[in-house]
Amino acid sequence: MKSKVYFIGVNQEDDVFLISQKVKRLCEESKVLDFILKDDLIAIKIHFGEEGNTGFVKPQYVKVIVEEILKKQAKAFLSDTNTLYKGKRTNSQSHLELAKTHGFSKENLGIDIIIPDDQKKENVSEVTINRRFVKTAKITKIFLENNGLVVISHFKGHLMTGFGGALKNVGMGCASREGKLFQHSDIAPVVYKDKCVGCAECVKVCPKGAIRIIDNKSNIDPKKCIGCASCIAVCNYSAIDVVWEKGASTIQEKMIEYAYSVIKPKKQKIAFFNFLLKITKECDCIAKDDPKICPDIGILASQDPVSIDKASLDLVNKTSGKDIFKELHPKRNYQKQLNYAFKLGLGNLEYELIRIG
Repeated sequence: MKSKVYFIGVNQEDDVFLISQKVKRLCEESKVLDFILKDDLIAIKIHFGEEGNTGFVKPQYVKVIVEEILKKQAKAFLSDTNTLYKGKRTNSQSHLELAKTHGFSKENLGIDIIIPDDQKKENVSEVTINRRFVKTAKITKIFLENNGLVVISHFKGHLMTGFGGALKNVGMGCASREGKLFQHSDIAPVVYKDKCVGCAECVKVCPKGAIRIIDNKSNIDPKKCIGCASCIAVCNYSAIDVVWEKGASTIQEKMIEYAYSVIKPKKQKIAFFNFLLKITKECDCIAKDDPKICPDIGILASQDPVSIDKASLDLVNKTSGKDIFKELHPKRNYQKQLNYAFKLGLGNLEYELIRIG
């Protein structure tokens, strides 16, 4: 049986107000929030965007979804987790400050913004799943101890997984720092000396001091490297990458197993929104304002994370006229995350796209 994915299109000339009205119609007509009951506590998973990045879902659109939840006399909060890499999202205090700078505040949205310190054991849950790679997932507790979950994702490309959507927002985004580290554990980048110019940009962003310049070339200490991939993202010369043939490609399967640990217990109490606006080559973790790689497309809603990501991917490829994420990230087989999520029973690859006119 195909899963239902609801879609409302966006025109290039649509302003914030008009898109907000479309988000409201999508919520009302899709009924994906109908699982929410009076007095439920709903966690809303969002990505607040790194400093200098504007690709994240605008708070004006998030506010519409928040208001639809509050109409049901439920309670809600907005949350994300801290990161492995250097930046404003490394610790809870600066992360909250950045979120407020980007417009995510209780004053603007009417609900609390909570970013737990996952270095405190009381904020992390260990979820036993006994899958192929992950036996026990380390999840930020706030995403488990609630009555329901709403996942709001900016659909875009991704440096390590080809694309990032609902599945990545949950699998990587709900993991504690220790969980993120496990998912990246096979990713020790290598430096292609013939391309390296010794600019030291990678040295500046490495959170563990694992990179040094020796003889005007970058050198990475694999014992210190935590696999955060910041060096790959910042290199303008394509001089740093991971050796996929030696196991680095398992990040997608690990990510999906982490998503499984969160989604499976909430199968009937979860909804997903994918925003196909300002679709970029890289994710919102990159501290720069990436340009669009294709025109704005619209917003999707579903209770199936696999179907909504597959539908999003199909719409992007149709709009761009090519397999654009494959072209931009040729070594990353993004089909792995979709196929493995389907295999684990997280959703369907086949879907019915219901257009809201």
